[in-house]
Parts: sequence; C-alpha cells; structure tokens
Amino acid sequence: MSAFRSVAAVTGVKHCGRRWEQENMADVEEPEKKRRRVEELPEKMAVDSGCRDTGDWEGRWNHVKKFLERAGPFTHPDFEPSTESLQFLLDTCKVLVIGAGGLGCELLKNLALSGFRQIHVIDMDTIDVSNLNRQFLFRPKDVGRPKADVAAEFVNNRIPGCNVVPHFKKIQDFDESFYRQFHIIVCGLDSIIARRWINGMLMSLLSYEDGVLDPSSIIPLLDGGTEGFKGNARVILPGMTACIDCTLELYPPQINFPMCTIASMPRLPEHCIEYVRILQWPKENPFGAEGVVLDGDDPEHIQWVFQKSLERAAEFKITGVTYRLTQGVVKRIIPAVASTNAVIAETTCRMYFLFLFYSAYIPLNNYLVFNDVDGLYTYTFEAERKENCSACSQVPQKLQFSSSAKLQEVLDYLTENASLQMKTPAITATVDGKNKTLYLQTVASIEERTRPNLSRTLKELGLAEGQELAVADVTTPQTVLFKLNFTS
Repeated sequence: MSAFRSVAAVTGVKHCGRRWEQENMADVEEPEKKRRRVEELPEKMAVDSGCRDTGDWEGRWNHVKKFLERAGPFTHPDFEPSTESLQFLLDTCKVLVIGAGGLGCELLKNLALSGFRQIHVIDMDTIDVSNLNRQFLFRPKDVGRPKADVAAEFVNNRIPGCNVVPHFKKIQDFDESFYRQFHIIVCGLDSIIARRWINGMLMSLLSYEDGVLDPSSIIPLLDGGTEGFKGNARVILPGMTACIDCTLELYPPQINFPMCTIASMPRLPEHCIEYVRILQWPKENPFGAEGVVLDGDDPEHIQWVFQKSLERAAEFKITGVTYRLTQGVVKRIIPAVASTNAVIAETTCRMYFLFLFYSAYIPLNNYLVFNDVDGLYTYTFEAERKENCSACSQVPQKLQFSSSAKLQEVLDYLTENASLQMKTPAITATVDGKNKTLYLQTVASIEERTRPNLSRTLKELGLAEGQELAVADVTTPQTVLFKLNFTS
C-alpha cells in the first residue's frame, strides 16, 4: 500500500468511524459503485469536518503536532512547544522542489503528506516509459508529458488542500526575484552542473553589511542524491556552511572515453554511441542548420543517434547497442533504485522539517551518507568550508601562470582543476581600457573568431601582472573573477 493510500485509509477510518466500516463491509456492492465511494471520500471528510477549502479533518495533523506541540527527550534545549509552528507550516511556508524524477516524486509526496501546502516544482524533462518503474506519480497515459505538470496534478488531486505549482522550464530560466520568495529549496537532481548553478544563485542572493552576513538573506538548500544503492543528503546554509563547490571532489567524475579509442578502435557499444554523439552529429548536422544542439529529451534526436550507432557497431562487429543505452549515454543517465530514492527523500524531508523548526530538534550537521550495497551502512560528518571556494568564500581567486603560458593552458586549468571543474568557460578581460573577449566557445561564430587566442601567450594577449580575468560558465549564474599572478 502506498503512502498516499495508507494515509487516506487511516484518516478515513478514524474520521468516518462506523459509517466507513459499514460501507466497506458490503462486499456485494458493484465494483463501479465502490470506486465512486472511494473517490468521494476526501470530499466527504472535508465537508463533514467543516473545512471544505483546506480539506482538513479532525486528527489530520496529529502526527505533525507530536513534533511541534510537545517536548520530548530528543528536543532541543531551547525548544518551546507552540501551535504557531503548525500554522506557519500549513499557511505560510513556501517550498521549491527542483527535479520531479525518481527522487523528486518521493520528495513531493513526503512534503505534501507532512503538511507543506505551498510547493513549487521545476523540471525540464518529459516522462519516458522507463521512468514508470520507480517514479510513481506517473502512469502509462502520461508518457511524453512534462514531469512537473503531471506530478503537480497527481499530488493536488490526491492531497486535499495542497497546492503544487509546476514549472516546465530550466532553473536558469528564472531570475533572482523568483528564488527569493521561498523559505527553503530542496534538490532532487541528477546533474552536478544544475546543483552548482542553484548553489551559485543562492550565494548571489546573500547580502553583507560591512562584511557581515545578513542572516535574513539566507535561503537554506537541502540536497539529496542517489546512484544505485548509494545515496547522500546534506544541509547547506549559504555563506555559513560548506556549499556544493566546497565539496566538488566528493562527486564521482563522469566517465569519458579517449578520443583515439572512440575514433579508431571501438570495443564497447558506448564507444559507438559516443562516436556518433561527438563526431558524426556536428559533422552531418542531421536536423537543419549548423549548431543545432543534440537534445537528449528529443526522441527524433535519440533515434538518429541510435540508428547511426547501430551502423557503427555493425562495422566493428560490436553488439549491445540499444535505444535505452543510447539515451543513457547521451543524457549521462545514472542507475536508479526506488528503495534508495525513498530512503534519501525521507531523510531529506526530515532534515527539512527539523531544520525549519530547528528549535524542536537538533538538525544534521551537515552531510549524511547511505550505502546498502552489502548490508546497511550510514554515517554523518561535517563537511567543512573551503577558505578559497570560488562560489562562497568572497575571496578573489588566483591564477598562477608564466607570462609565456598560452591561453589554452588557462582554459585547461579551469576545466580540469578538481576545485573548479568548469564546463565551457568564457574568458574576458579589460585590455587597454576596453573589455575584450579572449575566448568564448558557446557561440560558434565567436568561438571561430577567438580560437586563435588559445595558441597565443598571456603576454601577447596584453595581459599583465595582477590582471583580472572574468570567467563565465554554465556551472554558475555569477561571473567568477580571477587575479592573474605571473610566476618566474
């Protein structure tokens, strides 16, 4: 029995009493009549309790009141039981959930059942048939529809009084004013780039007075992640605790195959798919004008890559290329297990609940790791802030190179350094009083024009000791400033 059904059943029996029992003892009733009675149950409960607008009935929030309206052996020393906390949770608190996939479905369900009613969810993905085995808010009829829309509809229809607002967009499509409205943000993402971007956005919302952080500008970030039978959950207080970029080394590097193997000696089905993705797609431009980006969520794009990969595999007598594998390689899909998602989502929501009402219980400080590959193992530790973190330290970043070093070396450092791990850095500087783009690779025409700069030395580009380089990248909404220091 799902959590949704179990809660509805328990509260229904408790509220309707003998009438509910009598109705369900009539086993001879027609199935269609029984179905209508079950569908009408939430409305009956709301009407009978005199709370049609919110769907609240007597005893609905007893499980939450036990945390907020009474003391206990594990409560915080400063905790004072109050009814105001519950009203804040039900009427005022606004939550943003980023991601409506395997982890996101669990997060939405847990938050809604815990009493959070003002929930927004962002997801740019659409539902695929392969999602249905673990993303339980979706049904076969929903395949092809936006995940955010379907998840919001399901929760709103199932949980009386809950208002989930969907956004079928990228997180980068929203500005600061959108993110400022939330009391807390919960992430259920499968992308390190997206994590780093929202981390950077929350850092940009911080305000300082004479170098002192204003606590009212902090929007806490709760982040959960899973990979197979492993998972983690963490609490991030922007400007106060370790942020995403402080602990980049903890994230496993993505698997990249050597170009020589992909091009000349493929041995695996993944090699064939990567060959098509990296080399054939930009060469053949199968969908129109030059520069059309391969979209992992477009079935026509994936089908084209799949067919070309099959041809490549047949040429080298390689088996194992499937549509699902093609989609996984193109989208960098990581393995997912429903039970791991459930554990991490529950832990994340519990941390959210306890953090929001931090005086009730001592919150996690600040990183939890879960592993049930062989038995069950979990532990917590405190991730520490990096003094020179590029995202949260407020300290100018240093670049130490010889004046004879080439711009390509700087670009390689920005992408390969474990603490930076940028993806497509764009480098600009002020030279002779004018703002000059040294290299930009995301726009084809500008990339072609600035490409010769990569083989030029820093001195030839007019850069001097102490020069500031402004670097923009998809991993952050902010421009990162680096100070150039020449080494002898």
